[in-house]
Amino acid sequence: MTLAKLLVLVVVLAAVGALFINYYSYIFSRVVSGPVKKVERVDSQMIFAARAGEAPNPQVFSFAVSIEDQKTGEIVVASTEDRQWAAVEPGQCATARFYPYPFWDVDKAGTFHNARLLHLLKNCDPK
Repeated sequence: MTLAKLLVLVVVLAAVGALFINYYSYIFSRVVSGPVKKVERVDSQMIFAARAGEAPNPQVFSFAVSIEDQKTGEIVVASTEDRQWAAVEPGQCATARFYPYPFWDVDKAGTFHNARLLHLLKNCDPK
């Protein structure tokens, strides 16, 4: 193998590795559809934590979301800062994309974050 081929191989592997590291959550995201079990807003005391003239803490818009997967029966839970969750109530039928934390983030590995609401229906009963 020539030096040029080896260099190209190393550059390609480095680029693939960088893409994998940066987009791990997107590559392994999971779409879950089912009834919403719970949507909880972060403690309201966070609202008053910002000083005048400062942008509010993004955690003011944080939610904890749980949806029961209709296919497996598993209840999938995630944290999110997606403000759309403020309109969701338990019992409604939601389709959401859950993004996993990467396995190298040892404290949070195996859990989800940034749940994005894709669809919302009144209930999950077929018509």
